[in-house]
Amino acid sequence: MERFGAELARRGWTLRSGGAVGADSAFEKGAREAGGRCEIYLPWPGYNEHSEARLVEASPEAYDVMTRIHPVFARLPRSSRRLHARNAHQILGADLRSPVEMVVCWTPGGRGRGGTGSAIRLARSREIPVHDLADIAARRRMGELLGLEVESPLDTGAGDGQLPLPL
Repeated sequence: MERFGAELARRGWTLRSGGAVGADSAFEKGAREAGGRCEIYLPWPGYNEHSEARLVEASPEAYDVMTRIHPVFARLPRSSRRLHARNAHQILGADLRSPVEMVVCWTPGGRGRGGTGSAIRLARSREIPVHDLADIAARRRMGELLGLEVESPLDTGAGDGQLPLPL
């Protein structure tokens, strides 16, 4: 994850992340170490001890977007709605009009569940390609694209995360 984040950053891609533990943090570490641009969208100030963010707290429009994407959004606890709404900004930008060109993420078993699942559904609803690196075939394709060697299957169950990356 760090290697992919670093290589994409070296190629001029901007990382968009929600600052979550796991894949988000690994991609961000790689991108920052390579001097890449990072847009971090947090659900609330200080989320996961992040002090630097592009946006803290999602816009009302982001909540509207996620209401259409998440099947039971209105019934979720407020904290969960905030986490999902920040996904709208990760995929569509601060203005919700600047979509990423692809999503690189990792979900347990490659099943696209959890908070990352809502980001994946939003991306797919906009025909944005999704590369879930828990799937070895997706990881190999990404490795080939970047000219990086990919190791054996990786599914640690260490949490999910996402890395939407626009050009």
